[in-house]
Amino acid sequence: MIPFKLPKEQKERIIEQVQSYFEEERSESIGNLAAEQIVDFMISALGPVMYNHAIADARKLVGEKWAVMEDELYSLEKPMTRGR
Repeated sequence: MIPFKLPKEQKERIIEQVQSYFEEERSESIGNLAAEQIVDFMISALGPVMYNHAIADARKLVGEKWAVMEDELYSLEKPMTRGR
């Protein structure tokens, strides 16, 4: 799998959210480096699981859409008549 890389601005916002979480929920202050390491770890740990789940959801949705298209194609078929 290709390593997942967040855009800089998005990663900075997530780092701030991690720092806020630690401050509010655990009454701990952590620096940017520690928060960035947590973000990187969570991406590597959860990224593949979330990616695979998204692929499974997409596969299911495409299958459902295909079934509808297949039904619509069958409805377009013309009846076969015997020529005399």
